[in-house]
Amino acid sequence: MHFESFRAVRWIRTLNLVLQAILFTTFFGGLNFLAIHFSWRFDLTRNHRFTLSPETRSYLHTLKRPVHIVATFTSDFADQDAVSDIKGLLREYAFASEANGPTARIKVDFLDVYRSPRLARELGVDQPNTIFFICGDQKREVTPSDLYRIVGGEKKQFLGEQAFTAAILDVSSPGQKKIYFLVGQGEYRLDDVSLNRGLSTLRDELRLRNFDVETIDLSTVRKVPDDAALVVAVAPQRVDPFVEEQLRQYLSNHAGRLILLLATRTPSGLNRLLDDWGIWDQDVIIHDSNPEYVTEDGDLNIRTFNATHPITRTLIERDLTLQVGECRCEMPYPDKMSGSGLTITTLAATSTTAWGERNYRLRRQAVFDPNQDLRGTPTADPKNRLGIAVASERVRARENMPFSVRNGRIVVFGAADLVVNNRIAASQGNETIFLNAVNWCVDRDTQLAIPPRPIDRFQLSLSQAELLRLRYALWFGVPGIVALLGLAVYWTRRH
Repeated sequence: MHFESFRAVRWIRTLNLVLQAILFTTFFGGLNFLAIHFSWRFDLTRNHRFTLSPETRSYLHTLKRPVHIVATFTSDFADQDAVSDIKGLLREYAFASEANGPTARIKVDFLDVYRSPRLARELGVDQPNTIFFICGDQKREVTPSDLYRIVGGEKKQFLGEQAFTAAILDVSSPGQKKIYFLVGQGEYRLDDVSLNRGLSTLRDELRLRNFDVETIDLSTVRKVPDDAALVVAVAPQRVDPFVEEQLRQYLSNHAGRLILLLATRTPSGLNRLLDDWGIWDQDVIIHDSNPEYVTEDGDLNIRTFNATHPITRTLIERDLTLQVGECRCEMPYPDKMSGSGLTITTLAATSTTAWGERNYRLRRQAVFDPNQDLRGTPTADPKNRLGIAVASERVRARENMPFSVRNGRIVVFGAADLVVNNRIAASQGNETIFLNAVNWCVDRDTQLAIPPRPIDRFQLSLSQAELLRLRYALWFGVPGIVALLGLAVYWTRRH
């Protein structure tokens, strides 16, 4: 067969095309192989918003148990900017985990619970627009509202990496943090489903956040268990002195953590314990003459919060309020604010028009008596207001160490009904402040030194005349330039 023949030329051309196709395919196959196994990524953004911190990458590298992250965002979710931020960050977690090769422990899925209800039920993720972290039998949920620091109604910082890394470490740890609720002293109970006294909704919310919740009667057990991360008492009445002493020893000798929600009209029996921690519990019932701070049902509407404490900072950022029924006053002891090793903070307070009625047992109608009743003072913090929630922690330097060690934390609310079933259902602020208090007491989400990511916003402000000129430029300017180029090409070819 001669190579100059038509048939030979056709076969050579066909073989050439086949070889080009093979080379083209192998070239891109090799590029993909190199990209998967020997990839480099560069974050050119000013604040490195698409790069995980070294601390997070270190945790992911040493992760022992696989964690499945499921984001259940729907197409009609209002805040699509948040969805974009969350998806971008979750992809970074998946990529950082895949870089570990066979030891990759993070799996990320995006699921619409309405379009895939069967798969959602199998995974146990029935709530839309939520990020679930699942590891074995442990599960924790994070909502988009937990991921932003809001100032003046505007998002200023993205806290996603802090929240996601804390959730991964939480569910992948071998054990759950255990919370004990006191019983045996007249407290509200976890198994009670009644609206005004039951805590069943709170119990479910805590379990959903990967806490192990149990009850304990210190009058029979005689000691706070060693595995207790937190002890909670809701509306204790005339606590036995032995039980009070056990709680005092738990706080002082074992760096314990305690949350108290005290009821009105009955003594709690915890005065010595509260005095040890610089908390002034006053047997009054708070009333407010300003209708703006009282609901139609007569409940108090609490709007004043500490702006710097982690328990209440998010309430200010999200513009949340508390709704409580009868409550008593909880304030720091002025004499123990300094020199006692205690850091005492008023978390929530009434308005300046509120007062605490002392003789509520003798009066049928609440009327302020300046000679007997309690008012806020200019020296109080906050000024001229009555506190209803206080946090206290003891920090001491041990021996000759150059740093301090936290020895205990306690949070006291003057409203026993703050977290009963109907309050949690009616007020997001009630649930938020209590869950924040739980997280603060057990040191959850506070041990990570991961900086928040600032949110950069760029806005183009144009006047009406500038917008009109821009519109005409897009309508006529761009087509006119294309027409001129076409005429120039035509003229060149013509001549």
